[in-house]
Amino acid sequence: MKKIRAHTAEETIFGDLLAGIALTFLDVPYKEATLEGSGRENLVVNFRQFDCFTFVESMLALARWFTSGKKSPREYLRQLKLIRYRGGIIDGYSSRLHYFTDWLCDNGKKKILADITGTLDGRSRRRKIDFMTKNIKLYPALRNKKQWQKLLAVEKKISRRIFRVINKSKFAFCQKKIQNGDIVAFASAQKGLDVAHVGFAFWQGKNLYLLHASSKEGAVVISKKTLAAYLKSNKNYTGVIIARPL
Repeated sequence: MKKIRAHTAEETIFGDLLAGIALTFLDVPYKEATLEGSGRENLVVNFRQFDCFTFVESMLALARWFTSGKKSPREYLRQLKLIRYRGGIIDGYSSRLHYFTDWLCDNGKKKILADITGTLDGRSRRRKIDFMTKNIKLYPALRNKKQWQKLLAVEKKISRRIFRVINKSKFAFCQKKIQNGDIVAFASAQKGLDVAHVGFAFWQGKNLYLLHASSKEGAVVISKKTLAAYLKSNKNYTGVIIARPL
């Protein structure tokens, strides 16, 4: 097993700040596919409702905005765009980082996150990614053939990458190395998809929970089950990927 990456004091403080900011949005309504539309790709800011992915992106952007020392709305928009789009540049629908492993890879290059899954006994995995281009009815923008072709090229590139996943059976042994504000992504058992859900790790006493925008609960909540129990009970999840905000 690889050597565990020690987290720095700055990362601990930032993780606590991130979790604290996310807590202030408890009970905000959940809404599926908050960014999906058929028009031109624009930066969407929405604090009235979240899906699981926009909740994570929005909270991360808020924490980075808060620590940037630049308190203008423009700086928040800059942070959100940097996180949400490949290279921080909006260039059509396919420039948005739709798949989590692509999002993680790009934000790793931008030094926004570190994928620590490998240091937590995560095992290498490769998967054919094509869920979006195979399910056009869920994504109105893909009715445009040019956009569909561009995203297909993105999917092929993602499919060639190796990513790491902590299997369900191994999670209990490594969870003590997870800290507040770490991003927890649930690897999907569904064909063509890398990750099915995402949220934040949140410690309450000695127990680790999930702070997330929940479709089942219909709002931003702290999971009723511990994170380990939540993972174990869902047959659609095969394991987790852990990313640490920097």
